[in-house]
Amino acid sequence: MSGAIWVLAEANGDRLARASAEVATLATSLAAAAGRDVVGVVAGSSPDGAAAELAGYLPRVLSLTVPRAADAAVAAAVAPSLAGLIEREDPSFVLVGATQDGRDMAGTLAALLGWGVLVNASSIAWTDDGPAVEMSVFGGRLITTSVFGGDRGIVTVRPNSIAAAEAATRGVVEPVAVDAGAALPVVHVLERVEEESAAAPIEEARIIVSGGRGVGGPEGFRIVEDLAEALGGAVGATRAAVDAGWIPYSQQIGQTGKIVKPDLYLALGISGAIQHKVGMQTASTIVAVNRDPDAPIAEFADLVVIGDLFEVAPAIAAELRSRTG
Repeated sequence: MSGAIWVLAEANGDRLARASAEVATLATSLAAAAGRDVVGVVAGSSPDGAAAELAGYLPRVLSLTVPRAADAAVAAAVAPSLAGLIEREDPSFVLVGATQDGRDMAGTLAALLGWGVLVNASSIAWTDDGPAVEMSVFGGRLITTSVFGGDRGIVTVRPNSIAAAEAATRGVVEPVAVDAGAALPVVHVLERVEEESAAAPIEEARIIVSGGRGVGGPEGFRIVEDLAEALGGAVGATRAAVDAGWIPYSQQIGQTGKIVKPDLYLALGISGAIQHKVGMQTASTIVAVNRDPDAPIAEFADLVVIGDLFEVAPAIAAELRSRTG
């Protein structure tokens, strides 16, 4: 397994995180171009369910049980065991989703292993110098391509940068054990509180209706929610709307929020600042409703409706409902 490309996968409960399926798909194509093996790793208190799912994407998956991860912050609890496994099996490059836990894991492993890290990759291509990692920097104003100085490294991959695709043949899951050595101090999780919501997670939504400063307040978001319901989509928001307290942070899209890739992104009262653009620019179709014809979003939207969102959005919702009876 020396020289292989590894995917460190995350679990949501006993399910594989969507971002990890995307990273596995990217790693498969990268390994094919490099002529190297690709291996998945799931580490946690109960890794078997997610490991079984990951085997639908990768030919070989290692399942590492770390009991203390059940009541502690994931990276600190799991990283020493993962570092021991990496040192024993000797992969060359490790890929992980650029989620909150993924970023923590990458940083902790980098410190334990002494490896370099390239962050928030939007794509990776194999070259004579190893993986060439494309990254968006300065709020999306520039695209850079970087490589590692040596033959080892960790890459965090931006969610929704690639469509996940299962392999033609299921892989095998192998339970593994490793001596982790000295444990890191951990932050114990005393309580988990999940926000109750009937809305679909915006990272997985095919249709998103998003509101910005132009909706004017919490009441304006009722129009956004109504149109999202009519379209069967999820509700998103800009940072300005979240900072104003009009909608929870869990719905924020952009540089400091979620990265989304829906089939349709409908932006209501959103100017299209670069910080928001980096979170939704990969949507298949972008439709904007704005009173300002010179708003930045007009430069990259597929369709721009110049008008009052308080008139346009209800009219669209009414038309949709009339067609569905």
